[in-house]
Amino acid sequence: MDYETLRFEIADGIATITLDRKDNPANALNARMAEELFDVGVRCGAPDVRAVIVTATGKMFCGGGDLAEMDAAPDKPAHLTRMATLLHAGLIRLARIDAPVIMAVNGTAGGGGFSMVLSGDYVIASERAKFVSAYTSSGLTPDGSSTYYLAKHVGLLRAKELMLTNRVLTADEAQAWGLVNKVVPTETVMDEARAMAQCIASGPTKAFGGVKRLLDTAFSDGLETQLDRETRSIADMMRTADGPAGIAAFLAKETPRFEGK
Repeated sequence: MDYETLRFEIADGIATITLDRKDNPANALNARMAEELFDVGVRCGAPDVRAVIVTATGKMFCGGGDLAEMDAAPDKPAHLTRMATLLHAGLIRLARIDAPVIMAVNGTAGGGGFSMVLSGDYVIASERAKFVSAYTSSGLTPDGSSTYYLAKHVGLLRAKELMLTNRVLTADEAQAWGLVNKVVPTETVMDEARAMAQCIASGPTKAFGGVKRLLDTAFSDGLETQLDRETRSIADMMRTADGPAGIAAFLAKETPRFEGK
């Protein structure tokens, strides 16, 4: 598919998704972007993808939904249903692939952009980035997975505060609250993201996927169920190429060379 709202490339095992709405400086999320995010989410599931970077052009990461497009839609509920469904399908694809997803937040992330950031596995933010839920300021409720992830990251009371008051967090505040891993100068955001992605892309991709799946259920099930998942997952790693190779390298006091298989 030809992309109109983003750019996509795969190089050296790293997929890079760059939000890029040339007609909208806020990189606002519209129906076309939701469709394209679903498409690239599927493509990121390719076996040669071992790390994913999500970033954006301009001064904003994503300011949230395109309210003008929503307002112009003849059937507003149907429009939002379709857009949210496609966005969610794309986010689910990124959450379920083995490759870790790095959010490289170059500027403000609001509404749907804030939700996208929350879904990442590792978040690097520009020192000028700001984070805001924003939905209720327009009379809407959140989408894009933020009601799933936010309370897990910051606790229920703080999640309610952010969603009910639309408090704006600076990058440093977001890091202190556990929403951001690393705050860096604006001009180095992509350098930091690429360095992290290169490190991850040389690692045991199947094991990374197992970690993602195990942590996803950490707050939802009991101890026995989680321990059973851990048992099955660690045993499954011995069915991969990287599991036995990693053990052999450790015993030989050598640096492992993981293939992501």
